[in-house]
Amino acid sequence: MIGIFQTYWQALLYSDGYRMTGLAMTLWLLVISCGIGFCLALPLAVLRNARSPLLWFPVWLYTFLFRGTPLYVQLLLIYTGIYGLSFIHNTPPFNEFFRQGLNCTILSFALNTGAYTTEIFAGAIKETAHGEVDAGLAMGMSRYTLYRRIIIPSALRRALPAYSNEVILMLHATTLAFTATVPDILKVTNDAYSATYDPFDCFGLAALIYLCVSFGLIFLFRRAERRFLAYLRP
Repeated sequence: MIGIFQTYWQALLYSDGYRMTGLAMTLWLLVISCGIGFCLALPLAVLRNARSPLLWFPVWLYTFLFRGTPLYVQLLLIYTGIYGLSFIHNTPPFNEFFRQGLNCTILSFALNTGAYTTEIFAGAIKETAHGEVDAGLAMGMSRYTLYRRIIIPSALRRALPAYSNEVILMLHATTLAFTATVPDILKVTNDAYSATYDPFDCFGLAALIYLCVSFGLIFLFRRAERRFLAYLRP
């Protein structure tokens, strides 16, 4: 394992300023996908709790489809299926977007984590104490102000433990990116395996890198939970 690391450590960890390393690409995929998914999930979570079926049903259908199908299948549909449509080929912006494996990977990851995050946030919003809402209404807050100053901040704090699990799962899901020729950690590891035919050391090294990143994320989220959920401690 040490010999493989000495040979491939630059591709895994070191950048020459022109190419992203496997670790950097993995973290880039994680941050961009979770960022887009977070921004997508926040308004959808509000609509998910709406009373009108015209508002909540499309959101429910979206989350049902993306949570009910494997991420790998979603990636293949976006990366190979959509690009095979004649409409995509005949539309230059779409053709340019979907021909890039990185774009398709980010899109599929963002839509997938957005669906799970929507349900996490929707559940947290639904658990908002009625007393907090009544207090805001008694102060004359509008519905928009009520969500902005009371409901959403309170829901985000409660959703933090569940959302941290979703981010960790998304980190593990980035291993699918190499199927779209994205040079992440697993792609570099697979190249090392093709050159050395030493599966245990190659994939064991990748597992150690993912383990270190996972522990780092867990540490950051636990610090955030201690800060934002301090009022729940006895």
